[in-house]
Amino acid sequence: MPSSVPTFADLLAGCDHSAVHLEMRDAYAPTERFEAWQRGERINWEDRPSWWDSYLQTIADTVARGVVIRRARVVSEPVTEYIRWEHYVTRELIEAGEQVRWLPRRATTDLALPGNDFWLFDGRLARVHHFDGGGAVVDDEFTEDPRLIKHLAAAFEAVWERAIPHDQYSI
Repeated sequence: MPSSVPTFADLLAGCDHSAVHLEMRDAYAPTERFEAWQRGERINWEDRPSWWDSYLQTIADTVARGVVIRRARVVSEPVTEYIRWEHYVTRELIEAGEQVRWLPRRATTDLALPGNDFWLFDGRLARVHHFDGGGAVVDDEFTEDPRLIKHLAAAFEAVWERAIPHDQYSI
């Protein structure tokens, strides 16, 4: 386990082949961008400098090195307003090079899923997110425990296999 808390950019910089992210919440803590969307503001996708940020650049740089980044989202249907917004802004992740899929929660009943969202880097290091009831990150737990890594990897792959590619998932 890392002796100090690495930044997300450091975690991606240390990846050689893959980073996967499983999201399972129907809402996260509101952000200014989400609140602007709720007010009816929309992204001008033609004006890339207005929405492209350092996070997206980090993703793009990592993908350019040959690292495959996949994100799977388990969602309840009908979806929450927050998930509607996430679906809308996922275009920026796709443009940065992530592969994104969606899986309706009702299709997960027979899957052994962890109770928390997580990132898994090269199948060897996990960053597990712990949230409060309002969807704000309280703590990130890092682990290299082989049993837990195996469970998280299997859970992600089970979701990924069933999930619907972003361009085919309508809300």
